[in-house]
Amino acid sequence: MGVLQGLTEFLPISSTAHLRIVPALLGWGDAGAAFTAVIQLGTLAAVLLYFASDIVSIFKSLFRCALKGNLIAEREALLGWMIAAGTVPIVVFGLLFKDQIETGLRSLYAIAASMILLALILAIAEGVVKRRITSGYVFKGIDRLGWWEVILVGFAQAVALIPGSSRSGTTITGGLFVGMNRETAARFSFLLSLPSVFAAGLFEFYKESGALLSSQIGALNIIVAVLTAGIVGYASIAFLLGYLKRRTTWLFIIYRLLVGVLLLALLWRGVVQPL
Repeated sequence: MGVLQGLTEFLPISSTAHLRIVPALLGWGDAGAAFTAVIQLGTLAAVLLYFASDIVSIFKSLFRCALKGNLIAEREALLGWMIAAGTVPIVVFGLLFKDQIETGLRSLYAIAASMILLALILAIAEGVVKRRITSGYVFKGIDRLGWWEVILVGFAQAVALIPGSSRSGTTITGGLFVGMNRETAARFSFLLSLPSVFAAGLFEFYKESGALLSSQIGALNIIVAVLTAGIVGYASIAFLLGYLKRRTTWLFIIYRLLVGVLLLALLWRGVVQPL
């Protein structure tokens, strides 16, 4: 489960989907939304380590600007506030639809539909990028992002609350639509994920600590899953950023379509159960 989380959290193919599909195929049952949220702390640690210099620069800038009395006097401080603003949609929708996210939306039917639908939307985004390249469009770096772009990507991130959508998939797609290139969209996706993943992981651990540390799951299992997810996740970040410097997201689009269609076929044949 840790390897699955680390491999799929940052690739736009949905970690939640794979943490549901693979155990279902192996007859393990669903580990639950709480377990999924907690092992995301491993991949959160991977993001913190990989982008440590960026994160430290943002916090230093926020501190300097606070001393000056102008909270957005520097671009890095402004980026910090933008990340905070972009996190608001996923917090609001996460609280509003918490019960549905943890129950009915974890159905494999919902996950299959999400896998296919986001693949199609990402394919449209790739078409937009291709047309922009042809027309000589100047793509936006993180330093050129405005408030409306960040808010739109924040709403795209909120779509990832639907299991099977993929946090990186929805935010990268949103980034492509608002004018980022593929690598910038992925980079911003990872930075934007920090507050929400941190908050969700700690909240679920606090709320479900008794069950998570019980003999059924066990503290050692949680620790192994988190550490494994962190190590594999760090490698996945490096891979994806390098990959998107030179290539499109079509590999992931095709993969999502194949997995979604295969999952529907398995459900219709009764090989796996939706819940």
